[in-house]
Amino acid sequence: MHQPLGVICGVDEAGKGSVLGPLVIAAVGVTAESIVADLGVKDSKLLSPQERERLYILIRKSCHVATVSIEAAEIDIIRREMTMNACVARAHAQAIGKLSPSRAIVDACDVNAFRYAEMVKNHLFKPCEILSEHHADENYPVVSAASIVAKVTRDRSIKRLTKNYGKIGSGYPSDPVTITWLTGYIDEHSTPPPIARKSWKTVSVILANKSQTRLADF
Repeated sequence: MHQPLGVICGVDEAGKGSVLGPLVIAAVGVTAESIVADLGVKDSKLLSPQERERLYILIRKSCHVATVSIEAAEIDIIRREMTMNACVARAHAQAIGKLSPSRAIVDACDVNAFRYAEMVKNHLFKPCEILSEHHADENYPVVSAASIVAKVTRDRSIKRLTKNYGKIGSGYPSDPVTITWLTGYIDEHSTPPPIARKSWKTVSVILANKSQTRLADF
């Protein structure tokens, strides 16, 4: 359901810190927060993959939903022009714009929640009240719903990438499976894979280590 909405939406993202795969932003719109609260939604991090998938289906049926996905190569280009927080704020605004709510609650991606609200507002084309809070995905059911949609959408993308590239793990730098796969790919191809964010420090460190190894061979 992607029709204009006049009341409230929650916005959250998945994959902001990932070195592989897309950043996904989701906006979930409702006429009353009880609609999502009654589904039993929670912050996606507190749910099992099976429970997220179950709730994802219910959210799609019961609410207005919009998503924005930004692939790794596009993130590298965007980061030449702005910070990652600014990139996320613009994507939050894009997702909000698809639903045209009168009020949006966003999970703050800046240490200063008020500043983050202003960042989002600066990218909106229609007036909308923005409430920006840290841990909004824990405190507001409509943001919890958005976190579930974002997480499931991104997890499905990672599964598709796994079919093409093998065991890439979760895509996060903290995942040993991801780092092992990424290091192996760079060793074999001498360049990062298309699904990697080349502007990430994780990639530059692996490339630097590879260069030092080559120099040590001479």
